[in-house]
Amino acid sequence: MRPLMLTAAFLPAIASASPLPKADAIFPAQDVTEVELGWQLFYDPILSGNRTVACATCHHPDLGTSDGVSLGLGDGAKGLGLERKIDATNPPEKRIPRNAPALWNLGATEFTVFFHDGRLEDDPTRPSGIRTPLGGEMETGFDNALAAQAMFPVLSGDEMAGHYSENDVSQAVRLGQLTGPGGAWDILAKRIESIPAYRTAFDNVIGTEEPIKFHHIANALAAFITFEWRADTSAFDAYLRDGTPLEQNAAAGMDLFYGKAKCGNCHSGQFQTDHGFHAIALPQIGPGKAAPFERHNRDVGRGRVTGHEEDFYRFRTPSLRNITQTGPYGHNGAYTSLESMVRHHLDPVGSLRAYVEANATYSDGEFNTDFKLMRDDPEVIEIAASNELPPIDLTDLEVAQILGFLESLTDYDAIQGRLGVPESVPSGLPVDQLSN
Repeated sequence: MRPLMLTAAFLPAIASASPLPKADAIFPAQDVTEVELGWQLFYDPILSGNRTVACATCHHPDLGTSDGVSLGLGDGAKGLGLERKIDATNPPEKRIPRNAPALWNLGATEFTVFFHDGRLEDDPTRPSGIRTPLGGEMETGFDNALAAQAMFPVLSGDEMAGHYSENDVSQAVRLGQLTGPGGAWDILAKRIESIPAYRTAFDNVIGTEEPIKFHHIANALAAFITFEWRADTSAFDAYLRDGTPLEQNAAAGMDLFYGKAKCGNCHSGQFQTDHGFHAIALPQIGPGKAAPFERHNRDVGRGRVTGHEEDFYRFRTPSLRNITQTGPYGHNGAYTSLESMVRHHLDPVGSLRAYVEANATYSDGEFNTDFKLMRDDPEVIEIAASNELPPIDLTDLEVAQILGFLESLTDYDAIQGRLGVPESVPSGLPVDQLSN
C-alpha cells in the first residue's frame, strides 16, 4: 500500500503551527584533490599511535558515521561496531567516555562549535582562530574548527594515541608534548610525509616545497567530511524547498515537533539544532569525563569547560539528521532505541530514575565503571536537579508520529557517502570493514 500523502490544503495548517526553518544551509565548495586526499586519511590507521585505529573506526558509513554502540572501544580493540573485540594482548583500561557523534552536515558554515561539551569552537579573537583546550599552545593553519576537531582524537590515549608510552605518539602525549617540533602532531605529520603516495598527493594540494604539517592533514580531513557527509536532500528538505508533501504520519509528527511537543525549541534550524547546551537529566553510564587525578564517574558536560555550576550536565544539542541511522543516542549513548530517547524527553527525571543498563549497547568486555554512577543516589539526584525540560503528555500515537517525522529527516542518498569506503590506503594498513 502506498503511504498516504498530505493534501495541499493541509500544508498551511502545519506551517502556521510554528515557524519552520529555511533550507538555507551553506556548504563551502571543496577542492576535489584535497577531498580525495582526506578520504584516504580518514580510513587510514596510520594516524593512530599503534597504527590500528582510523577515524573511520568510530565514524563508519555502515554505522551512520558513528560506531553503533553506546560507548566505544578505541585503542586496544579490533573490529567495527558490535563486532569490535578487546585485544587480550593490549586491552583498553576503559570505554571511551562519550558516544561517537555522527558527522552529518558538519561542513555547513553554521557548525562552529564541536564536541558534546563545546570545548572547541571558532573564535576570531584567538591567533589560531579557534578556541581549544590547548589554549595559547594551539597551532595555526587550520581552515576552521571542523579541521581542528577532527584531529583531537589522535591525542587521546583511549581513542587513538595508545596507552602509556607504548609508541612514540603516546609517549609524546604522556609527556605533554602535543604541538611544536617533536610533539605528537609533528610525529604523525612526519609519518605521513614518509609515505611517497601521501607526499605526492599533498604536492597537489600544498605544493612541492611545503613540508607536511599537521594542520594540512586536518584540513584535508575537514574537506572530505564536508563533501562526503552532506545530507540535505531528505523528504523534509524537499518539503522546505518546494512544498513536496510529507507522508501523512510524518506530517503529523512535524506539526507536533514544532508545536505541542516543543522539540523545535532546541532542535531548531534546517538541521534541528540550536547549537546550544541543555540539561535533560540523561543517565550517566560509563567512566565519565574526569581528569587523571579524579576518581568520580560523572560527566558534567559544558560545566567542565566553563567551570560554571549552572552549566553542569548541559550538553550540546545534536543535529537530528539521519537520526534513525545513528543510534545509540545521548552524549553517552544511554538509549539504544530512538523511541526510548524520545520518551525520555517526555519525563526526563522519571526516565532517569527508571533507567536500566539494558537500555545501552556495548560491543565487548565488562568494566566496573559501566553502571557505577547510576548506583550512587546523590549523584543521580544532582543530575535530576539539573533538568530543564518540563514533563510533556503525549499519546503513543503522537510519539509514533514524531518518530515518523524523524524518519523524514533521513537522506537515503547520502547514507553511504559519495566516495564510499576505499579498498586500500597509501600506508598499506588494513581498512576497517564490517563482516558480511
